[in-house]
Amino acid sequence: MSPSTSPVIHIDPARTISHVDPRIYSGFTEHMGRCIYGGIYEPGEIPTPSQIPNTGFRKDVLDALRELNVPIFRYPGGNFVSSYRWQDGIGPKHLRPRRPELAWLTEESNQFGTDEFMQFCKEMNAEPYICLNMGTGTLEDALAWLEYCNSSANTHYANLRRSNGHPEPYNVKYWSLGNEVWGPWQVGQMESQDYAKKAFQWAKAMKLLDPKIELISCGETGCTDWDRVTLKKLVPVVDYHSIHIYTVSEGNHTVNVMGPAAAEKAIEISKSLIDLAKIEAGMEKQVTVCFDEWNVWDPVRAPGEKGAEEHYDLSDALAVAAWLNVFVRKADIVKIACIAQSVNVISPIITSPKGLFKQTTFYPLKLFATLMQGTSLNVHVASPVYTGKTVPDWVGKLENKTGGEDKLTKYIDVSAVLSDSKDEVRMAIVNRHATEAYAVPIRFGPACECDNGMVKVYEVWSADLKDNNGWDGERVKTVEKDIEWTGEYEVKEHSFQCRFYP
Repeated sequence: MSPSTSPVIHIDPARTISHVDPRIYSGFTEHMGRCIYGGIYEPGEIPTPSQIPNTGFRKDVLDALRELNVPIFRYPGGNFVSSYRWQDGIGPKHLRPRRPELAWLTEESNQFGTDEFMQFCKEMNAEPYICLNMGTGTLEDALAWLEYCNSSANTHYANLRRSNGHPEPYNVKYWSLGNEVWGPWQVGQMESQDYAKKAFQWAKAMKLLDPKIELISCGETGCTDWDRVTLKKLVPVVDYHSIHIYTVSEGNHTVNVMGPAAAEKAIEISKSLIDLAKIEAGMEKQVTVCFDEWNVWDPVRAPGEKGAEEHYDLSDALAVAAWLNVFVRKADIVKIACIAQSVNVISPIITSPKGLFKQTTFYPLKLFATLMQGTSLNVHVASPVYTGKTVPDWVGKLENKTGGEDKLTKYIDVSAVLSDSKDEVRMAIVNRHATEAYAVPIRFGPACECDNGMVKVYEVWSADLKDNNGWDGERVKTVEKDIEWTGEYEVKEHSFQCRFYP
């Protein structure tokens, strides 16, 4: 198709994929930069009324995060966890040791630990998700952490939790078996076979102590030999397989917004690897994808060792919307996804001691988390296709060899859901083209009565792709409007919108 060809969206509510799991809108809090300290937590006296008295939690941050309806928070890392001693972060704060931190080469005060994280999750009405230290940590440490969090028995670590002022178990459901153990930057890096053998034994022991927990294996990008090897061994003992991918812009808007195509292809490959492992194991149990680190992140622009404080623009907001479209379209296999991270660190929220502002990426996150709930629909989109450079480059190479209209690098990127009440179709549309607007016909199947009436539209757009938000104000945010439905919609250049069809 030529770049000037007008796109068409075909949608039929009878063509369902799967229920959209609300857990795909989850978050991530790591001891990195100002995510914890100076982000969600500021112990002691600070010159602002934002702090919740006597807790250290920032009320303004919690209020902003509540707008995103975050169902799960992952903790405490990330790379940080691979040398973390969880025992340092419990008990009287004046007795907690200060330790060198090896992931980001800082110092950890341990003033925020397990009990503070559980209180944070309670404040947020969210479930905790703990990542285990498979670097310097031992299986004994992992079992002790599980006992501290979940046990109601008259045993040492359960009683230690009680003595620290928390009589009832936290009942943490989600536990991951290490973080990016495949990476050379990781303390305790392992080969895939070694990790798989070790994780298998950890999984067995963890489930003996608490059979109700759900375990996540440490995957890579979902499309590597590490994923194949670890899944083959761990499918019998885990419930989810983790994938981590970040996309980068390299200063190019189109490269930026087409980046999530790599994640979509990786998810498809990961699903096949899970199926293969289940076939070889002779098992029918459900194992799905936990995409527990994803975002737009340029480590050159925002180095991790300097806190990774990205300042996002409109292009990045559109890339985040494209990411979320992927998770909705892949609702059959992606059941959990955690944006990295929640505050300050490659985050939708930036704070100072005096307040906060919401980044451009905050607004598509909020729209998806609050509106894109229900059953994912199999939408067919005819659209102009981008054939230029992609990062990683294998996406473009695969796309350019694919025939037909099933390419992942379409300029018009769409996901849709049928509401739980079955009376509303909701669509999320990203026009990834930098300069071209489109009049897009939207053609519904025979079972959908969407021919007349008013349509609610939530639009994220600005004239300049480099517009961002800051202490001087918000140039990019959601605009709500009602329009008369005529059978097509004028999609602005470089824009994102959610629409409701009654």
